[in-house]
Amino acid sequence: MRFATIRTGDTLTAARIEGDRAVLVDATDAVDAYRRRDRLRDIGETDAGTAHYARVSPTPAHILCVGLNYRSHIRELRLPTPEYPTFFAKFASTLTGPRDTITLPRVSDHIDGEAELAVVVGRRLRRAGPREATEAIAGYTVANDLSMRDWQHRTTEALQGKVFDRSTPLGPLLVTPEEVDDARDLTITFSVDGVERQRGSTADLVFTPAQLLSYCSTFLTLEPGDVVLTGTPGRTPRAAGPLVPGQRLVTAIEGLGEAINPTAADPLPDTCPAWTERNSDTAMT
Repeated sequence: MRFATIRTGDTLTAARIEGDRAVLVDATDAVDAYRRRDRLRDIGETDAGTAHYARVSPTPAHILCVGLNYRSHIRELRLPTPEYPTFFAKFASTLTGPRDTITLPRVSDHIDGEAELAVVVGRRLRRAGPREATEAIAGYTVANDLSMRDWQHRTTEALQGKVFDRSTPLGPLLVTPEEVDDARDLTITFSVDGVERQRGSTADLVFTPAQLLSYCSTFLTLEPGDVVLTGTPGRTPRAAGPLVPGQRLVTAIEGLGEAINPTAADPLPDTCPAWTERNSDTAMT
């Protein structure tokens, strides 16, 4: 099955996607629709091609992201294959819709995109084995982990470069596992203005979605709607360069659709210049 979270005016409504039809249902979002999939009531219909898609999971309790999980990326960085997955976190405020304009913050000079397969949790999960974790997957969707590299590398902790407001598109569809063979071998790409920057396959993952959920559930109770970004493949060196306003970003995963996000300049002035400079007289306590 394929679900989406659709904006209708100022509200969110779930839809079941059937070809070119978006059948609106009596659920608040795609995750709610998945959890109530056997007792949904149809309440309307719109065109799937022109629907206003919102982020698939609007308010996840947890967003966990994995670094160094594609063998191609590990080879690119000339690093050893990790024994355990490396995690960092995002927040719900970091997410944005798969058709929304992404405002590039003026405080960063090196903004980069990373195509990622995202896993959405369908039920509470605690200290689960791989089989239970597999059964807890509501579905898969498209994500892009836009990263402010200059902020990311200011310290040994990457958080500050990964959690800028509305910088991570999520969607358009929540596709249940049986539709895409548990995401075992899906082509994943990222392009900017039609120039491909990344291409890989989920068959190249070091840790599978089920293994990641099982591992996470050992130290954290996962809740319905939680999202795990599973890492990013290697990139095309000749297509390197920071993102700038006025570009068109397309993040695509076979069978899951495309996140298509234009970029725009930051309309807000820089109100805290001391934090943007390496050598500041401002003391931190």
